[in-house]
Amino acid sequence: MSSEYTIYGADLSYYTGKVRSYMRYKNLDWEEKVANLDVYGNFIIPRVGAPIIPVLHTSDDEVVQDTTDIIDYLETRHPKCSVYPTTAKQKLVALMLECYGDEWLVIPAMHYRWNYLDHQKDFVLGGFGQLGAPDGSLEEKVALGEKMSAPFRGVVKKLGVTEATIPAIENSYHELLAILNEHFSKYAYLLGSRPSIGDFGLLGPLYAHLGRDPYPKKEMLERAPEVYAWIERMNDPQPLSGEFLDNDEIPETLIPLLQKMSAEQLPDILNVIQRNQQWMSENPEANIPRQLGMHDFTIGGVTESRMINSYSQWMFQRAYNFYHSLAQNQQSEIEDFLSQSGCLTALQTPIEKQVQRQLGQLELIPSS
Repeated sequence: MSSEYTIYGADLSYYTGKVRSYMRYKNLDWEEKVANLDVYGNFIIPRVGAPIIPVLHTSDDEVVQDTTDIIDYLETRHPKCSVYPTTAKQKLVALMLECYGDEWLVIPAMHYRWNYLDHQKDFVLGGFGQLGAPDGSLEEKVALGEKMSAPFRGVVKKLGVTEATIPAIENSYHELLAILNEHFSKYAYLLGSRPSIGDFGLLGPLYAHLGRDPYPKKEMLERAPEVYAWIERMNDPQPLSGEFLDNDEIPETLIPLLQKMSAEQLPDILNVIQRNQQWMSENPEANIPRQLGMHDFTIGGVTESRMINSYSQWMFQRAYNFYHSLAQNQQSEIEDFLSQSGCLTALQTPIEKQVQRQLGQLELIPSS
Protein backbone atom coordinates (compact mmCIF):
# COMPACT_ATOMS: atom_id res chain seq x y z
CA MET A 1 0.00 0.00 0.00
CA SER A 2 1.34 3.40 -0.96
CA SER A 3 -0.75 5.21 1.69
CA GLU A 4 -1.30 4.57 5.37
CA TYR A 5 -5.01 3.98 4.77
CA THR A 6 -7.17 2.82 1.90
CA ILE A 7 -10.92 3.29 1.79
CA TYR A 8 -12.86 0.96 -0.49
CA GLY A 9 -16.13 2.63 -1.38
CA ALA A 10 -18.21 4.24 -4.12
CA ASP A 11 -19.64 7.65 -4.93
CA LEU A 12 -23.21 6.35 -4.90
CA SER A 13 -22.78 4.64 -1.53
CA TYR A 14 -24.88 5.95 1.38
CA TYR A 15 -22.04 5.66 3.88
CA THR A 16 -18.86 6.19 1.84
CA GLY A 17 -19.39 9.95 1.76
CA LYS A 18 -19.49 10.00 5.55
CA VAL A 19 -16.04 8.47 6.00
CA ARG A 20 -14.53 10.19 2.94
CA SER A 21 -15.34 13.59 4.42
CA TYR A 22 -13.87 12.51 7.75
CA MET A 23 -10.60 11.39 6.12
CA ARG A 24 -10.29 14.75 4.40
CA TYR A 25 -11.04 16.72 7.53
CA LYS A 26 -8.47 14.79 9.57
CA ASN A 27 -5.89 15.29 6.80
CA LEU A 28 -4.85 11.64 6.86
CA ASP A 29 -2.50 9.79 4.53
CA TRP A 30 -5.11 7.89 2.56
CA GLU A 31 -6.45 6.93 -0.82
CA GLU A 32 -9.82 5.78 -2.05
CA LYS A 33 -10.32 2.80 -4.32
CA VAL A 34 -13.56 1.95 -6.05
CA ALA A 35 -15.23 -1.14 -4.66
CA ASN A 36 -15.82 -2.85 -7.99
CA LEU A 37 -16.83 -6.48 -8.44
CA ASP A 38 -13.23 -7.66 -8.33
CA VAL A 39 -12.62 -5.84 -5.04
CA TYR A 40 -15.79 -7.34 -3.57
CA GLY A 41 -14.84 -10.84 -4.63
CA ASN A 42 -11.14 -10.78 -3.87
CA PHE A 43 -10.94 -8.55 -0.80
CA ILE A 44 -14.14 -7.37 0.88
CA ILE A 45 -16.07 -10.63 1.09
CA PRO A 46 -13.03 -12.71 2.17
CA ARG A 47 -11.96 -10.15 4.81
CA VAL A 48 -15.31 -8.74 5.99
CA GLY A 49 -17.60 -11.67 5.32
CA ALA A 50 -20.26 -9.71 3.42
CA PRO A 51 -20.45 -7.36 0.40
CA ILE A 52 -20.54 -4.17 2.50
CA ILE A 53 -18.85 -0.83 1.94
CA PRO A 54 -17.04 1.29 2.92
CA VAL A 55 -14.12 -0.70 4.28
CA LEU A 56 -10.91 0.69 5.79
CA HIS A 57 -7.67 -1.18 5.08
CA THR A 58 -4.55 -0.05 6.94
CA SER A 59 -0.93 -0.32 5.85
CA ASP A 60 -0.38 -2.87 8.62
CA ASP A 61 -3.22 -4.99 7.15
CA GLU A 62 -5.99 -4.23 9.62
CA VAL A 63 -9.52 -4.13 8.21
CA VAL A 64 -12.34 -2.11 9.76
CA GLN A 65 -15.92 -2.07 8.50
CA ASP A 66 -18.82 0.26 9.44
CA THR A 67 -18.30 4.01 9.27
CA THR A 68 -18.84 4.51 12.99
CA ASP A 69 -16.23 1.88 13.84
CA ILE A 70 -13.87 3.32 11.22
CA ILE A 71 -14.16 6.83 12.63
CA ASP A 72 -13.75 5.65 16.23
CA TYR A 73 -10.74 3.53 15.24
CA LEU A 74 -9.10 6.51 13.54
CA GLU A 75 -9.96 8.91 16.36
CA THR A 76 -7.84 6.83 18.75
CA ARG A 77 -4.91 7.04 16.31
CA HIS A 78 -5.42 10.69 15.32
CA PRO A 79 -7.04 12.55 18.23
CA LYS A 80 -6.18 16.08 17.07
CA CYS A 81 -9.32 18.13 16.38
CA SER A 82 -11.62 15.35 17.50
CA VAL A 83 -15.03 15.23 15.87
CA TYR A 84 -16.49 14.41 19.29
CA PRO A 85 -17.29 17.39 21.52
CA THR A 86 -16.15 16.98 25.12
CA THR A 87 -19.12 18.70 26.78
CA ALA A 88 -22.31 16.94 27.80
CA LYS A 89 -25.04 18.50 25.65
CA GLN A 90 -22.95 18.89 22.53
CA LYS A 91 -21.59 15.34 22.56
CA LEU A 92 -25.04 13.92 23.24
CA VAL A 93 -26.61 15.94 20.42
CA ALA A 94 -23.81 14.95 18.03
CA LEU A 95 -24.35 11.26 18.81
CA MET A 96 -28.12 11.58 18.46
CA LEU A 97 -27.85 13.26 15.07
CA GLU A 98 -25.36 10.68 13.82
CA CYS A 99 -27.97 8.05 14.65
CA TYR A 100 -30.63 10.11 12.87
CA GLY A 101 -28.57 10.43 9.70
CA ASP A 102 -27.33 6.86 9.66
CA GLU A 103 -30.56 5.11 10.53
CA TRP A 104 -33.58 7.32 9.72
CA LEU A 105 -32.74 9.42 6.70
CA VAL A 106 -32.35 6.20 4.75
CA ILE A 107 -36.14 6.46 4.28
CA PRO A 108 -36.20 9.65 2.15
CA ALA A 109 -32.84 8.77 0.61
CA MET A 110 -34.03 5.45 -0.77
CA HIS A 111 -37.40 6.89 -1.75
CA TYR A 112 -35.94 9.70 -3.83
CA ARG A 113 -33.36 7.45 -5.49
CA TRP A 114 -35.63 4.60 -6.50
CA ASN A 115 -39.11 6.10 -6.82
CA TYR A 116 -37.86 8.86 -9.12
CA LEU A 117 -35.75 6.55 -11.23
CA ASP A 118 -37.48 7.70 -14.43
CA HIS A 119 -35.87 11.12 -13.87
CA GLN A 120 -32.35 9.79 -13.26
CA LYS A 121 -32.13 6.27 -14.68
CA ASP A 122 -28.91 6.68 -16.64
CA PHE A 123 -27.17 8.40 -13.73
CA VAL A 124 -28.18 5.96 -11.01
CA LEU A 125 -28.19 2.66 -12.89
CA GLY A 126 -25.16 3.72 -14.92
CA GLY A 127 -23.36 4.40 -11.64
CA PHE A 128 -24.06 0.88 -10.43
CA GLY A 129 -23.07 -0.59 -13.78
CA GLN A 130 -19.82 1.39 -13.70
CA LEU A 131 -18.73 -0.77 -10.77
CA GLY A 132 -19.02 -3.92 -12.86
CA ALA A 133 -18.27 -2.73 -16.39
CA PRO A 134 -16.18 0.46 -16.22
CA ASP A 135 -15.27 0.22 -19.92
CA GLY A 136 -18.77 -0.62 -21.13
CA SER A 137 -21.12 1.65 -23.04
CA LEU A 138 -23.78 3.60 -21.18
CA GLU A 139 -26.39 1.11 -22.37
CA GLU A 140 -24.31 -1.79 -21.06
CA LYS A 141 -23.74 -0.06 -17.72
CA VAL A 142 -27.44 0.71 -17.30
CA ALA A 143 -28.39 -2.89 -18.12
CA LEU A 144 -25.86 -4.24 -15.64
CA GLY A 145 -26.87 -1.62 -13.07
CA GLU A 146 -30.47 -2.81 -13.35
CA LYS A 147 -29.34 -6.22 -12.11
CA MET A 148 -26.82 -5.03 -9.54
CA SER A 149 -29.21 -2.57 -7.90
CA ALA A 150 -32.13 -4.98 -7.54
CA PRO A 151 -31.40 -5.78 -3.85
CA PHE A 152 -31.41 -2.06 -3.00
CA ARG A 153 -34.64 -1.37 -4.87
CA GLY A 154 -36.20 -4.31 -3.06
CA VAL A 155 -35.64 -2.68 0.32
CA VAL A 156 -37.72 0.42 -0.39
CA LYS A 157 -41.11 -0.98 0.65
CA LYS A 158 -39.53 -2.73 3.64
CA LEU A 159 -38.46 0.71 4.84
CA GLY A 160 -42.12 1.72 4.92
CA VAL A 161 -42.10 3.68 1.67
CA THR A 162 -45.52 2.99 0.13
CA GLU A 163 -48.18 4.89 -1.76
CA ALA A 164 -49.76 5.69 1.60
CA THR A 165 -46.61 7.12 3.18
CA ILE A 166 -44.87 8.80 0.24
CA PRO A 167 -46.64 12.19 0.66
CA ALA A 168 -45.81 12.20 4.40
CA ILE A 169 -42.20 11.17 3.75
CA GLU A 170 -41.76 13.97 1.23
CA ASN A 171 -43.40 16.52 3.54
CA SER A 172 -41.16 15.38 6.39
CA TYR A 173 -38.08 15.69 4.20
CA HIS A 174 -39.08 19.17 3.08
CA GLU A 175 -39.48 20.14 6.75
CA LEU A 176 -35.99 18.78 7.41
CA LEU A 177 -34.52 20.82 4.56
CA ALA A 178 -36.18 23.97 5.91
CA ILE A 179 -34.82 23.36 9.41
CA LEU A 180 -31.30 22.67 8.18
CA ASN A 181 -31.35 25.55 5.70
CA GLU A 182 -32.16 27.94 8.53
CA HIS A 183 -29.44 26.47 10.72
CA PHE A 184 -26.70 26.47 8.07
CA SER A 185 -27.51 30.06 7.16
CA LYS A 186 -26.11 30.91 10.61
CA TYR A 187 -23.52 28.18 11.34
CA ALA A 188 -20.94 26.43 9.17
CA TYR A 189 -21.63 23.08 10.87
CA LEU A 190 -24.07 21.70 13.41
CA LEU A 191 -22.20 22.84 16.50
CA GLY A 192 -19.99 25.67 15.34
CA SER A 193 -17.06 26.00 12.94
CA ARG A 194 -15.86 22.38 13.38
CA PRO A 195 -17.71 19.37 11.98
CA SER A 196 -18.90 16.87 14.57
CA ILE A 197 -19.79 13.20 14.31
CA GLY A 198 -23.36 14.42 13.82
CA ASP A 199 -22.36 16.30 10.66
CA PHE A 200 -20.71 13.20 9.24
CA GLY A 201 -23.80 11.12 10.03
CA LEU A 202 -26.09 13.54 8.21
CA LEU A 203 -23.75 13.81 5.23
CA GLY A 204 -24.15 10.16 4.24
CA PRO A 205 -27.75 10.43 2.97
CA LEU A 206 -27.79 14.15 2.26
CA TYR A 207 -24.86 13.82 -0.15
CA ALA A 208 -24.88 10.46 -1.91
CA HIS A 209 -28.61 10.11 -2.48
CA LEU A 210 -30.26 13.46 -1.82
CA GLY A 211 -27.52 15.88 -2.85
CA ARG A 212 -25.98 13.96 -5.75
CA ASP A 213 -28.76 12.06 -7.55
CA PRO A 214 -30.15 14.51 -10.14
CA TYR A 215 -33.81 14.72 -9.08
CA PRO A 216 -33.37 15.33 -5.32
CA LYS A 217 -30.25 17.44 -5.94
CA LYS A 218 -32.33 19.86 -8.03
CA GLU A 219 -34.95 19.96 -5.28
CA MET A 220 -32.31 20.62 -2.61
CA LEU A 221 -30.74 23.45 -4.60
CA GLU A 222 -34.15 25.10 -5.01
CA ARG A 223 -35.45 24.56 -1.48
CA ALA A 224 -32.31 24.58 0.66
CA PRO A 225 -29.23 26.14 -0.95
CA GLU A 226 -27.57 26.52 2.46
CA VAL A 227 -27.79 22.76 2.94
CA TYR A 228 -26.12 22.20 -0.40
CA ALA A 229 -23.42 24.71 0.58
CA TRP A 230 -22.85 22.71 3.78
CA ILE A 231 -22.45 19.55 1.68
CA GLU A 232 -19.80 21.31 -0.35
CA ARG A 233 -18.01 22.37 2.85
CA MET A 234 -18.18 18.84 4.18
CA ASN A 235 -16.75 17.43 0.97
CA ASP A 236 -13.93 19.97 0.87
CA PRO A 237 -13.26 20.84 4.53
CA GLN A 238 -10.44 22.95 5.88
CA PRO A 239 -8.42 20.18 7.56
CA LEU A 240 -8.03 20.17 11.32
CA SER A 241 -9.74 23.52 11.74
CA GLY A 242 -12.62 25.08 13.61
CA GLU A 243 -14.09 24.97 17.10
CA PHE A 244 -17.26 23.84 18.76
CA LEU A 245 -19.40 26.57 20.31
CA ASP A 246 -18.39 27.81 23.74
CA ASN A 247 -20.17 26.92 26.98
CA ASP A 248 -21.73 23.71 25.66
CA GLU A 249 -24.16 25.79 23.59
CA ILE A 250 -26.73 24.09 21.41
CA PRO A 251 -28.04 26.48 18.74
CA GLU A 252 -31.75 27.21 18.98
CA THR A 253 -31.98 26.32 15.29
CA LEU A 254 -31.26 22.67 16.17
CA ILE A 255 -34.15 22.29 18.63
CA PRO A 256 -36.72 21.72 15.84
CA LEU A 257 -34.44 19.04 14.35
CA LEU A 258 -34.17 17.19 17.66
CA GLN A 259 -37.93 17.49 18.16
CA LYS A 260 -38.45 16.05 14.70
CA MET A 261 -36.14 13.13 15.48
CA SER A 262 -37.95 12.58 18.78
CA ALA A 263 -41.37 12.54 17.13
CA GLU A 264 -40.50 10.32 14.16
CA GLN A 265 -37.48 8.13 14.87
CA LEU A 266 -37.31 7.57 18.61
CA PRO A 267 -40.67 5.75 18.92
CA ASP A 268 -39.47 3.42 16.18
CA ILE A 269 -36.16 2.79 17.97
CA LEU A 270 -37.84 2.12 21.31
CA ASN A 271 -40.03 -0.50 19.67
CA VAL A 272 -37.00 -2.02 17.94
CA ILE A 273 -35.31 -2.30 21.32
CA GLN A 274 -38.36 -4.05 22.77
CA ARG A 275 -38.35 -6.54 19.90
CA ASN A 276 -34.59 -7.07 20.27
CA GLN A 277 -34.98 -7.69 24.00
CA GLN A 278 -37.61 -10.35 23.37
CA TRP A 279 -35.54 -12.03 20.67
CA MET A 280 -32.37 -12.09 22.80
CA SER A 281 -34.28 -13.59 25.72
CA GLU A 282 -35.41 -16.41 23.46
CA ASN A 283 -32.08 -16.80 21.61
CA PRO A 284 -29.33 -15.83 24.09
CA GLU A 285 -26.47 -17.52 22.23
CA ALA A 286 -27.30 -16.48 18.66
CA ASN A 287 -26.45 -13.47 16.54
CA ILE A 288 -29.37 -11.08 16.11
CA PRO A 289 -30.75 -10.98 12.55
CA ARG A 290 -30.47 -7.60 10.87
CA GLN A 291 -34.24 -7.69 10.30
CA LEU A 292 -36.68 -9.01 12.90
CA GLY A 293 -39.89 -9.00 10.93
CA MET A 294 -42.12 -5.93 10.58
CA HIS A 295 -43.70 -3.40 12.92
CA ASP A 296 -45.81 -0.28 12.67
CA PHE A 297 -44.34 3.20 12.44
CA THR A 298 -45.91 6.61 11.98
CA ILE A 299 -44.73 9.55 9.93
CA GLY A 300 -46.74 12.68 9.26
CA GLY A 301 -49.77 11.13 10.90
CA VAL A 302 -49.69 8.13 8.53
CA THR A 303 -49.11 4.66 9.99
CA GLU A 304 -47.55 1.91 7.93
CA SER A 305 -45.44 -1.22 8.45
CA ARG A 306 -41.68 -1.25 8.09
CA MET A 307 -38.94 -3.71 8.86
CA ILE A 308 -37.60 -3.98 12.39
CA ASN A 309 -34.01 -2.85 11.92
CA SER A 310 -32.27 -4.42 14.91
CA TYR A 311 -29.07 -2.49 14.18
CA SER A 312 -30.64 0.83 15.14
CA GLN A 313 -30.38 -0.22 18.79
CA TRP A 314 -26.59 -0.33 18.50
CA MET A 315 -26.51 3.19 17.06
CA PHE A 316 -28.91 4.58 19.66
CA GLN A 317 -26.92 2.91 22.48
CA ARG A 318 -24.02 5.24 21.72
CA ALA A 319 -26.06 8.28 22.78
CA TYR A 320 -27.92 6.35 25.50
CA ASN A 321 -24.72 5.06 27.13
CA PHE A 322 -23.06 8.45 26.98
CA TYR A 323 -26.07 10.01 28.71
CA HIS A 324 -26.00 7.34 31.42
CA SER A 325 -22.25 7.80 31.88
CA LEU A 326 -22.84 11.37 33.04
CA ALA A 327 -22.84 12.15 36.74
CA GLN A 328 -26.26 12.72 38.26
CA ASN A 329 -25.68 16.46 38.54
CA GLN A 330 -24.73 16.61 34.85
CA GLN A 331 -27.89 14.76 33.87
CA SER A 332 -29.93 17.16 36.00
CA GLU A 333 -28.29 20.17 34.36
CA ILE A 334 -29.36 19.07 30.87
CA GLU A 335 -32.78 17.68 31.81
CA ASP A 336 -34.70 20.80 30.79
CA PHE A 337 -32.92 20.86 27.44
CA LEU A 338 -33.70 17.19 26.81
CA SER A 339 -37.34 17.72 27.77
CA GLN A 340 -37.62 20.68 25.39
CA SER A 341 -36.09 18.66 22.55
CA GLY A 342 -38.28 15.64 23.29
CA CYS A 343 -35.37 13.23 23.82
CA LEU A 344 -35.59 12.70 27.57
CA THR A 345 -38.13 9.86 27.66
CA ALA A 346 -36.21 7.73 25.17
CA LEU A 347 -32.90 8.28 26.96
CA GLN A 348 -34.46 7.34 30.30
CA THR A 349 -36.20 4.20 29.01
CA PRO A 350 -34.19 1.25 30.39
CA ILE A 351 -32.31 -1.03 28.00
CA GLU A 352 -31.96 -4.32 29.83
CA LYS A 353 -30.02 -6.19 27.15
CA GLN A 354 -27.42 -4.27 25.20
CA VAL A 355 -25.93 -5.35 21.90
CA GLN A 356 -22.45 -5.22 20.44
CA ARG A 357 -20.99 -5.67 16.96
CA GLN A 358 -18.70 -8.59 16.17
CA LEU A 359 -17.57 -9.09 12.57
CA GLY A 360 -20.54 -7.15 11.29
CA GLN A 361 -23.04 -9.12 13.39
CA LEU A 362 -25.06 -7.99 16.39
CA GLU A 363 -24.94 -10.05 19.56
CA LEU A 364 -25.97 -9.77 23.18
CA ILE A 365 -23.33 -8.25 25.45
CA PRO A 366 -22.69 -11.00 28.05
CA SER A 367 -23.45 -10.19 31.67
CA SER A 368 -20.37 -9.37 33.69
